[in-house]
Amino acid sequence: MELNEMKGVLEGLLFVSGDEGLSNKQIKNILDIDEDAIKLLINELKYDYEHGQRGLSILEVRGIHYLTTKPDHAAYYEKMQQSNVSSRLSQASLETLAIIAYKQPITKVEMEEIRGVKCDGPVQTLMSRYLIEEAGRKDTSGRPILYQTTREFLTFFGLTSLDDLPPLTEEDLDEALLESDLFFNELAEENEKAAQ
Repeated sequence: MELNEMKGVLEGLLFVSGDEGLSNKQIKNILDIDEDAIKLLINELKYDYEHGQRGLSILEVRGIHYLTTKPDHAAYYEKMQQSNVSSRLSQASLETLAIIAYKQPITKVEMEEIRGVKCDGPVQTLMSRYLIEEAGRKDTSGRPILYQTTREFLTFFGLTSLDDLPPLTEEDLDEALLESDLFFNELAEENEKAAQ
């Protein structure tokens, strides 16, 4: 494999590893290369990011490599976060949030089986608003990420615990999801009015 191709593969691996990052040992096992080649690839990627006016960088903490955004751009990320918080949740996000609240911890594939459509966008939105978080990985093939609600979820909807959610009956999940959507919408509207 050529150097540029290996850099592309490593960049993709760092991206999909997310918050977990990758150690040299993991990179070595996946790419089947030695320590010198790993250092070369990491340094090449760092150089590309630093000298190419790119928005990403590679951070190494305690021997783990992470793909991160550049600190110089933090003001823009904060501005985006503030604009996201002020906007309402879409119907798709509310449905996904209800599924996670009732079925947590749950994988994205399991959410998609219940909703019948992809959940990538709603999951990203909910993560960016800190309403859900990763809860480890499921011990199955591919080790998919598990998701659960956060303390911010409880605070945002004015709940003291998940026990405050309306009861869910397995026989009629669609009706329960509709009820929970209405419940979440009402709570969100009440919270918006109280904040004004």
